[in-house]
Amino acid sequence: MTSVIPKITAMKVYPVAGYDSMLLTLSGAHYPYFTRNIVVLTDDSGQMGIGEIHGGDSITKSLESYKPLIIGQKITEYRRILNDIRQKGWREKNDSGQGLQQLNLANLKYVVHAEAAIECALLDLYGKFVNLPMCDIIGDGRQRDKVEMLGYLFYIGDYHKTDLPYIHDDDNDAWGKVRRQETLTVAGIVKQAEAAQARYGFKNFKLKGGVLSGDEEMQAVVALHKRFPDARINLDPNGAWSLQEAIDLTHKYGDALTYLEDPCGPESGFSGREIMSFYKNATNMPVATNMIATDWKQFYPSLMMKSVDIVLADPHFWGINGSLRMASVLNDWGLTWGSHSNNHFDITLALYAQVSAAAPGNITAIDTHFIWQDDQQLCDDALQISDGGIKIPKRPGLGININLEKLEAANKLYTTLKHHDRDDSLAMQYLIPGWQFDPKQPTLVR
Repeated sequence: MTSVIPKITAMKVYPVAGYDSMLLTLSGAHYPYFTRNIVVLTDDSGQMGIGEIHGGDSITKSLESYKPLIIGQKITEYRRILNDIRQKGWREKNDSGQGLQQLNLANLKYVVHAEAAIECALLDLYGKFVNLPMCDIIGDGRQRDKVEMLGYLFYIGDYHKTDLPYIHDDDNDAWGKVRRQETLTVAGIVKQAEAAQARYGFKNFKLKGGVLSGDEEMQAVVALHKRFPDARINLDPNGAWSLQEAIDLTHKYGDALTYLEDPCGPESGFSGREIMSFYKNATNMPVATNMIATDWKQFYPSLMMKSVDIVLADPHFWGINGSLRMASVLNDWGLTWGSHSNNHFDITLALYAQVSAAAPGNITAIDTHFIWQDDQQLCDDALQISDGGIKIPKRPGLGININLEKLEAANKLYTTLKHHDRDDSLAMQYLIPGWQFDPKQPTLVR
């Protein structure tokens, strides 16, 4: 007996919002809310497939434009559907082509591929149809049963200096307390890491830099290395340092680092890819990026100049298939695959786990912001980070199922917001009046 292949009967796009801490990065301070777009596809068997992507009105508009290309199609035609979307779907114009080389958040909508949310939802449906987890049907299939995650650490601003509605009452354990408190010292970062390890069991850590002076941030790395001597520690200044500063800091403190992520960026007429190549020649420090190689054209010169060792191929930037193609190429050429993250809900957490489980080779531990959004799950059976990683469940597709009541509530919160696109300067100006983003000035170095 031949199974009838389900067809998609409905597609809904839910712009949603969640709560955030006053996390500091080179681009400023996170607002009390972060936004995402959730896609829910329903097929004629009654199954629902879900996907999540970055927030913002242009991404919502792109997703809405895909509906005529999706509804009525068989779920097994997902490759053709995605090709149609790329050719016929609406996409924001006037892309400068710069990407995220200087962390200009206005360019994020050009780097993110909205169709990645559709790809995820289609593969969720397809996995449910064949009764297999997503990692078993993508790329070269399952490579591992457990995915290691990074403990992602941040400097945090003092929300008391604002009149903005930051949450601060979810202090059920040490992590719940420290993730909402001002953290600007070396001791504070170590305390944050200890609390994150206590809840999630992290064995490796990443510190978001570009906030204080490079010397202060590297002192925090040294303290983390001393406190967790067996951990792999890395730092991400988002290209804030000059080439010479990056070289000097690496020579002074580099023994505490496993690798650096985007230590320096464009300067003196050279692109970030050229500058990173000069940095590697001078230090031999392994380098990761989610800024200078966010698509295949950018990857080619990065490879030719030997600018990068670890490509953080976020499936939202590359698509699921593209991210795994990158993983295969990197593995074949002796380089390393990983994934970058932004603030996200548990749908993206499941996607990261499934894609990472299918990535070949000795991959690096995976970024996730989810520890900052934990307790805001949109699914009742969200995947859990424990003992430093996520075990892939036996459930089909993404392995999670949407709670429509929670989804509607997150959508309702979104409708109350004045700002839908990310702008980290809004909250930052409470801390430093008139503050403006500068890609070569750390946030608090003014």
